[in-house]
Parts: sequence; structure tokens; C-alpha cells
Amino acid sequence: MSPNPTLSLSRRRFLASTGLATGVAAAATLSSSSTASAAPLPSRALANDDRLPALVIGSGYGGAVAALRLTQAGIATHIVEMGRSWDTPGPDGKIFSGMLSPDKRSTWLADTTSQPVSNFMGFGINKKVERYVGILDAEKFSGIKVYQGRGVGGGSLVNGGMAVTPKRDHFQRILPNVDAAQMYNTYFPRANAALGVNHVDQAWFEKSPWYQFARVGRKTAQRSGFSTTFVPNVYDFDHMKREAAGSAPASALGGEVIYGNNAGKKSLDKTYLAQAAATGRLTISPLHRVTAVTPATGGGYRVTIEQINEQGAVTATKNVTADKVFFAAGSIGTSKLLVSMKAQGLLPNLSNQVGEGWGNNGNVMVGRANHMWDATGSKQSTIPTLGIDNWADPTASIFAEIAPLPAGLETYVSLYLAIANNPERARFQFNSATGKVDLTWSVSHNQPGIAMAKRVFDKINKKEGTIYRTDLFGVYKTWGDDFTYHPLGGCLLGKATDNHGRLHEYPGLYVVDGSLVPGNVGVNPFVTITALAERNMDAIIAADLRS
Repeated sequence: MSPNPTLSLSRRRFLASTGLATGVAAAATLSSSSTASAAPLPSRALANDDRLPALVIGSGYGGAVAALRLTQAGIATHIVEMGRSWDTPGPDGKIFSGMLSPDKRSTWLADTTSQPVSNFMGFGINKKVERYVGILDAEKFSGIKVYQGRGVGGGSLVNGGMAVTPKRDHFQRILPNVDAAQMYNTYFPRANAALGVNHVDQAWFEKSPWYQFARVGRKTAQRSGFSTTFVPNVYDFDHMKREAAGSAPASALGGEVIYGNNAGKKSLDKTYLAQAAATGRLTISPLHRVTAVTPATGGGYRVTIEQINEQGAVTATKNVTADKVFFAAGSIGTSKLLVSMKAQGLLPNLSNQVGEGWGNNGNVMVGRANHMWDATGSKQSTIPTLGIDNWADPTASIFAEIAPLPAGLETYVSLYLAIANNPERARFQFNSATGKVDLTWSVSHNQPGIAMAKRVFDKINKKEGTIYRTDLFGVYKTWGDDFTYHPLGGCLLGKATDNHGRLHEYPGLYVVDGSLVPGNVGVNPFVTITALAERNMDAIIAADLRS
């Protein structure tokens, strides 16, 4: 990298500020709110021995779809969510902690933040925080750290909002028993509309200083012969334009994303969950986590739930009975719970496929050092809009978002989150010695993905005469290969479940989240998870729940 006096003079400021890689996702939706909080969702703490027609475990994409479609079908539905409801401002008047100075709101039950970009110029940049039920969880397994959103709205609260529909031929390969025509004609359009997906104004994009980093990334990719594409997002780009004009609160242009956006973001609490609440048939119990599910005497399922306080301590244990249970705790949460229930004999007849087929969606991060004449800009929107599309190349099949690194000063860094067509998979397995569920993934599983990404970025570096940054993910570490934003699989559709997510050994149990999806969809996965949940819920309601 070319010498940069600004960096050396402002290192302390940079270390204090750069906590961001990227996030870290009916056909009509409610109008997007530009404020952090929508109308409060109906919270209710469950009581011991409650009887519920439908219980949804988790409030992310699959759970939000299930809640909306169940309530619209006239079924009273209760969501249990391990995280808190993010609807109350903190002492600073904001719902979410800022990226520049994260506080306890940033991090789930840990003493320090755990950011994807963890280092800069030999210095660690994570910060000590008070232990609290914060919004971003970095759950650690032996070979990988998995980022997950904690709160009502799940991962939609902390991701970068890139709403990408996968390539049809790849979708057909990974889910051959799902009618692709139906998905692309009905369910992907329905999901995109309900999520509030929109596109950046390209004329504004080309002139905006907030996207200089993306234009530089596009230019260097295209000069090496790689195609780039604009990608839609659930962030309200009209709000972003008002941010730039100074007429709306800055969020994407204020360095916010992985710890929540205080404005502009169409997260699930403002779309699917808000619509479900409007039916009058939805209630939610935040700070409640499910620990056991087993058949109940007399029908339905007995569900054991722990209520926790804001420091994570258990304050009550409750048992409720639900006629129908929808597992929507995400790839990690659902897989761990079902594997544990099978191993402990509470749901012993579950398929032996439960726990299989997990992948990290080929996630690999990398940074390049640009020349001084290719400055990436001191102003950077946190919402990505461009990606490198090299998926058709079988030797280097990647889709790479051109990611922001907003630090409030010039870094000359091009950052990328690559999604490689990595075939490696892992499994969840119960550890009887610890009573916990382990994941067999190791760092070596990422080597095929790194090799694919390296072919792309080696070519760009050679063309540009530039080098990799080795100070972003550790000391002398080029690849961010030990974490993922996009956990997928563990309870695969058509293998651990039937072709619509039913756990057919146990009528009335369903899986509706990313655990159904084999471990690589080729793009950011939340649109796929949402659309698949829409498809499955249509079938479940029509066949199982209509009188």
C-alpha cells in the first residue's frame, strides 16, 4: 500500500471508530418507517401451563413469515424470542448502540465486542463492554464463529440488508425437489415485496461521495475482466438520500449496521411482524429461550422455556403446551435444539439426518490495499450496493459484495465479503460429556472457498499492482475465514424434514428457517429463507391447519 500520512496521524481515531465490515436478511408490505422503532409489538411473558394453538421459536425470517401467515389464517400465535425487544431508547435517546463507540447494547452476553474486522495495523480494535443481552451474538464453535442477531426481528436487525435472489440454476441444484418455477414466479416476488426490497438510484449512486468505495471496487474488478452487478436492499434508499442531504437522521451514513440501524432499515419488526401484530392474533415473549420439546400427554407438545434477565441469568422456568410448534431459531438454534432433543430421548424418532448438511455459505472476507490515486473515501455508506459476480466460473465461483469500511477517514482499503461455491459441509452432534451440541466445522473446511476467492483477487492485485491487507482479521492474516454471517443447514428440506418442513415423525412439528437450506445458496441468503418459508407455510396451512 502506498504510504499514507493521514493514517499514521489518525491511527488512534481509526482504532476508536472502525468496527465495521458489513453485515454482517400478502405481497404488499407496510410502509417503511425511517425511525428506529415501529409501533411496539405485543409483548407478553408466558405463564406456566399456558396452552397455545401455535408456538413459533424465534423471530427471524422464517419465524416472521410463519407468524404472519398463521395469524392471517385466524390462528392465535405466540413467538418466543431469546433476545430482547429493541423498542426502548437508551440513555443517548437511541435504540441501538453506535458503531464508533459501542456499548453494552452491541454485544450478546460477552465482556468485549467481537467484530469481523478485528484488527488494524497490528492493533486489536475490539472494545470492553458491560455484559448484557446485546444485539449481536458471535457464537463460537471449535472451528468457526457464527454471527447472529439477538432480538425481536433476528438477523434482520444486524445484517447489511442485501436482498439477493439466487441464480435459478444453482437453486435448482441445491433444492431439486422444490418447484423452481413456482418459487421464481410466486414466492421470490412475494418475499421481495413483503420485505420492502428497493434499489439505489443509480444516478445518485454515481455522484455520491458515500459510494466512492463501491465505484473503486467496481472499477478495479472490471479492469481485470470481472462482471459487477447492482444488488437490491431492504434499506430505504430514499431515506439514505435524505440522510445525505441532511434532512433525515444519519444511520447508514452514520456508520450504523452490525449493531442495529437507528433509521432507514426495513427490518422484520417493521414488516412481517408488524403485519402479524396488526391482525390482533400475535403475542411475543422476548428474553425467553426454549430448552426442551417433547410430546405432551393428551396431544400437542410440552415445551420447556427459560426466562432470562438482561444479564442472561435465568429468572423462571416454565412449561407450556402447544398444539403446533414451528422451529425458527435459525440454522444454529434449531439444529442444536433438535439434535439435543433426539440425543436425550425427548424426540427420539427424529430422522438421523437431523444435524447434517451445515455450511457457512462459503463466507470469506478479504481486504486489498489500493493506491493513493484510488482512494475509497472518508465517507462510506454502511449499506452495500454492488457485487462482483464470477459465479459462472467453475474454478473461481464467487459472488463478492464490495463492502464498506467506514472509519471517518481515508483508509485506501477495498473490503470484500466473498460467497464462494464451497462444497464442504459439517454436522451438529451431541456431546454427552458436556451436554452441549458441537459443530464439526474446522477452519480447513474453508480452503476451497479461499482458493476460489484467491483466484479472483490475485488477478485484481496483479492487474492493479496492489497487495492484500494482512492486518484486518488478525496479525499477518490475509483471509477472514473463521467466521460467518450466513449459517445454513442442519435440518435439510426433504431429508431431515418432508418437502415442506414437516418433522414427519412428529405431526405438528415444523421447521421454517435457514436450517432447511443446504449450506450454500451463492448469495446473501435471507430472501431465499423468506421465500422458502412462504412456500412451505402455504402448504402447511392448506393441508394441516384448515378445518
